[in-house]
Amino acid sequence: MITLFWVLLYAVLVMSWGWAWQRRHRNIGVVDVLWAKGVGASALLLAILGEGALAPRVALGVLGGLWGSRLALHLWHRVRHEAEDGRYRYLREHWHGHQGKILGFFMAQALLVVLFALPFVAVAANPRPGLSAWGIAAVAVWLASVGGEALADRQLARFRADPANKGRTCRNGLWRYSRHPNYFFEWLHWFSYVLLAVGSPLWWLAWAGPLLMYVFLRYLSGIPFTEKQALRSRGEDYRNYQRSTPMFFPWFPRPSKEHSA
Repeated sequence: MITLFWVLLYAVLVMSWGWAWQRRHRNIGVVDVLWAKGVGASALLLAILGEGALAPRVALGVLGGLWGSRLALHLWHRVRHEAEDGRYRYLREHWHGHQGKILGFFMAQALLVVLFALPFVAVAANPRPGLSAWGIAAVAVWLASVGGEALADRQLARFRADPANKGRTCRNGLWRYSRHPNYFFEWLHWFSYVLLAVGSPLWWLAWAGPLLMYVFLRYLSGIPFTEKQALRSRGEDYRNYQRSTPMFFPWFPRPSKEHSA
C-alpha cells in the first residue's frame, strides 16, 4: 500500500537522524523515543489518508497520536537526564561501538514502525459510520491501558529518583504484582485498535498489534534483555523478585525466601 511506503520513508528519515544523534551523544536509547514517535505519527498519517468512515479514523488519530506522544515524551525525559540504558550500553560494548551495526539496528526499528502500523491500516479502512459500541469499548480499553502504563512509569521513576534505592528493585504499586507492568499495559493497549477495526474488511490485520507486541516483549527485545540487565545490576535482589513476582500478567506475589526470613 502506498500509505505504508510513506510511513516507511518517514521512519527511515527519523531513524537516520536518531543514529546521527546517538553518535554525538553516545546514547542508543533514543531509538525507543523515535520508535514511539514513529508509530504514533503513522497512526495520524493513516487516519488522514485512510478511506474508511470518519469516526474510526478520528478515533485512530487521537488515540494513536496521544499514545505515541505520551510514550515518546516519557522515554525522551529518561534519555536526556539519565545515562545510556544498560541494555544499549551492553550492545554498544558487544559491537565494540561499530557504527555500521548500530545503524542497522536503527533501520531495523524503522521496519518495525511499518509492521506496527498494520493495525492502523485496518482501522483506517473501517467503513462503519459513527462511534459504535465497539468503538466505545476501544476507548475504555485505551484509557485503562495507557493510564496503567503511565502509572507504572511514574511509580518506577519515583523509585529510581531516590538515591537510597540504588541497586534495589522496585516493588511499589503495580510493580508488586508484575515484574513488567508497563509492558503488560503496553500490550493491552493494542487491543484498542482490534476493537476499532471491527467491521473493517482488513479487520484481521489489527491482530498484528497485540500478537507482535507480545512476541517482542515476552521473547525478543523486551523482557529477556531487561531481566538480563537487571540481574547484572541488582543480582540476588532481582533473583528474589523473580521468584516472588509474576513476570508479565499481574497477580498476587508469592512469598520469597527473603520475605520469609
